[in-house]
Amino acid sequence: MSLVLKDVRKAYREPDGRVLPILNIAEFSLKSGEQAVLVGSSGGGKTTLLNVISGITTPDAGTVTIDGIEITRLHEVGRDRFRAQKIGFVFQTFNLLPAFTALENVLLGMSFSGKNVDRRRADELLGKVGLSHRLHHRPPQLSVGEQQRVAVARALANKPSLLLADEPTANVDIANQQTILTLIREACQENNVSLLMVTHAPEVANQFERLIKLDDVNQAGGR
Repeated sequence: MSLVLKDVRKAYREPDGRVLPILNIAEFSLKSGEQAVLVGSSGGGKTTLLNVISGITTPDAGTVTIDGIEITRLHEVGRDRFRAQKIGFVFQTFNLLPAFTALENVLLGMSFSGKNVDRRRADELLGKVGLSHRLHHRPPQLSVGEQQRVAVARALANKPSLLLADEPTANVDIANQQTILTLIREACQENNVSLLMVTHAPEVANQFERLIKLDDVNQAGGR
């Protein structure tokens, strides 16, 4: 799953009417199976970049091409379908459904892709993140760190071709931080999944061969 961005720009309008540039990326790419970590200051556009890559947010200009498909040309339903089938996303805010158990959240993630729901794989992933004893607990009954681990399991459930992870270790304790990181990286390596991870943790970033500073690729605001 190769990823290529060209001339991608995104800006938002502030309440006073001024335009605030967020992204201005001439070119960015990620090779099939490559693992990279993205670092940068808070509010610098890292989450917006992940949202644009995934098709959740549409850029004002430019193209995002994933595995030869220019997703910026797809309509909203097409982008949603592509994302469900090809992209795993660990959201910073988890985006778990509060009325469903940890296991059900993972199974629902599988069902959105149109693939067969694999209960055994869901059980296995939740076990790998240390939640075998919490399968039937709903998000409000889980700690913040446990919710983060459910989100990681859900993102990996469909064996995506591209995994986007927005601070996946930020809300887990030190004991589980390396477990989560190892699970993500090994799962991606085993299945030749491209990985782009955002982090503020030096101990996480230093484990990646490719470290990308957002300011080096993003020229928004004259940076």
